[in-house]
Amino acid sequence: MKKTIFKGAGVAIITPFTEDGVNFEELSRIIEDQIKGGTDAIVITGTSGESATMTDEEHKAAIKCAVDTVKGRIPVIAGTGSNETSYAIQLSQYAEKVGADAVLVVTPYYNKCTQKGLIAHYKAIAESINIPIVLYDVPSRTGVGIQIPTYVELSKILRLRAACGDNLDVYSGNDDQIVPILSLGGKGVISVLSNVAPRETHDMCQLYFDGKAEEAGKMQVAYTDLIDALFCEVNPIPVKVAMRKLGYAAGPLRMPLCEMEPAHEKQLEDALRNHGLIK
Repeated sequence: MKKTIFKGAGVAIITPFTEDGVNFEELSRIIEDQIKGGTDAIVITGTSGESATMTDEEHKAAIKCAVDTVKGRIPVIAGTGSNETSYAIQLSQYAEKVGADAVLVVTPYYNKCTQKGLIAHYKAIAESINIPIVLYDVPSRTGVGIQIPTYVELSKILRLRAACGDNLDVYSGNDDQIVPILSLGGKGVISVLSNVAPRETHDMCQLYFDGKAEEAGKMQVAYTDLIDALFCEVNPIPVKVAMRKLGYAAGPLRMPLCEMEPAHEKQLEDALRNHGLIK
């Protein structure tokens, strides 16, 4: 029986930091507000969560915090990717142990492995856990992309197939392509926009699912300015700044990420104001 991890808008949630570590109280608050806002899944310790700068202890604690806060109300997908296969296995096994519903595994960065290496990497992870894997393909950051024949091969071996029947579910990783991906059979989006507009991002997807493609398309176009502002500098710089402006104790960005350029910050403020998110 086909089982989709989630449909709709999964938030690629930020990690609120203090000068000393992760602000778990604020992370729980943000997650609760996301659930109240209609978010369909929590994606923790991904790119937007600055996982690349987190210690092993912080990474695991953030995953557990998300699972413990959500308490099964919506799926939790834990980012557990690494350019070292053994570490990705360790993180994935931990995520399953504490109750994550799936893992998000980015292609190994910097190593730039071959497609054969990708298959071996994902196969090793899949054989070590019993929850689905979301293949995170973002070659602009990692230097390696998953080619179509590799997806075909992986569909034969990953736990994802057991969860999804004969088809791989596809999610947009770009907020400016939510409705286009849905129109091609996608199941939703792993969204940065959802951090600041959870209800709207959920509704955009739901309208499409409800057969109101034209209305969903109008929402997609209407939020172009905010989406552009959230990506006017490398993610998650703008969304972290935006969350502060919305009143969350999002805390500092971890170096080498730095604060926004003033012109970009004004662009972000104007877009947030245009959608009634700040005064």
